[in-house]
Amino acid sequence: MEFRDLKTQYHTYKQEINTAIQEVLDSAHFIGGKQVSELEEQLAHYVGVKHCITCANGTEAMTLVLMAWGIGEGDAVFVPDFTFFSTGEVVSFSGATPVFVDVDRDTFNIDPVHLEKSIMKTMEEEKLTPKAIIPVDLFGLPAGYEKIEKIAKKYQLFVLEDGAQGFGGNIKGKRACSFGDAATTSFFPAKPLGCYGDGGAIFTNDDGLAAFIQSLKVHGKGIHKYDNVRIGVNSRLDTIQAAVLKVKLKAFIDHELDDINLVYRLYNERLSGIVETPVIPEGYYSSFAQYTIKLKNKRQRDYLQAKLKEYGIPSMIYYGKPMHKQGAFEDLNYDDKEFNVANELSEIVLSLPIHPYMSVDDVIKVTKVIMMVLDGDKSV
Repeated sequence: MEFRDLKTQYHTYKQEINTAIQEVLDSAHFIGGKQVSELEEQLAHYVGVKHCITCANGTEAMTLVLMAWGIGEGDAVFVPDFTFFSTGEVVSFSGATPVFVDVDRDTFNIDPVHLEKSIMKTMEEEKLTPKAIIPVDLFGLPAGYEKIEKIAKKYQLFVLEDGAQGFGGNIKGKRACSFGDAATTSFFPAKPLGCYGDGGAIFTNDDGLAAFIQSLKVHGKGIHKYDNVRIGVNSRLDTIQAAVLKVKLKAFIDHELDDINLVYRLYNERLSGIVETPVIPEGYYSSFAQYTIKLKNKRQRDYLQAKLKEYGIPSMIYYGKPMHKQGAFEDLNYDDKEFNVANELSEIVLSLPIHPYMSVDDVIKVTKVIMMVLDGDKSV
């Protein structure tokens, strides 16, 4: 059983993908081929924004936005404590300071109440200047942008949506990667929309920001690539990856989102009352980058994971160490008591196999093992 079945996806669209790659090989336009601009137009249209700028990966997508906003030393950027390392890493890389915020236990996303408290505390301390918030659409579910954007407006902060896991999700029809002042996503292979290597994209309605990022991503170019008007980076999506993504985007829209949500509903039906299943608030739609359950405690979680492995069922723990406990941030001296939810989640969450090509029989197998294991050992 595959955790995220890229093999079946490839074989389903093998002819289309191979043809798309062959067209790039025949043209020999490996960087900046027409497929890149075509993909950007399609992505912008799907998300519902004016501009999509592709780049080398999701981490650099966030880095480019922070560079364009001039985020740097002395600035505070507010980041959820329960997320992948790169969301905080890009803040430190820019020279700014990440301020970690506890998350909502139901949604796994940044808690707006704790967010505002963190902003006010940072302002009172007067050591850092609050500049931006980076909410994360964790496990495929968009963060609570209605509340987050109100807070950002109140304190005049930028909002950068980290939609690396959320592409395809929506809130009342407004799609992930269309929230905030800018948004980013990742095309890492296992993401909801993934390529066959690294890739990323930035989304915005801001014409000036889009133009600035277009310059930054190619060595700070001006009129052409040998006219360098600022210090930038080298961060481009190659043409082969764009060609693959064009094929996969069509499949994603045509059926993959619907199919993965069918798997989610079947999981929930079978596991309701057995474990804590994912909570999707009213009006929200998740793209289910992961299907994550909660167990009673760390011992039960670890025991279940080991038993699943015995039956050939893969599972993953996202994330075993909250951001404030990462060694790279130890000099920031966070108070562990401020992250009760993140600390708990790190010990009780377990992500089960989920993808658009998962069969009903596979879901039944996974859930039967879970029921058997948890019913058979009352001590865990």
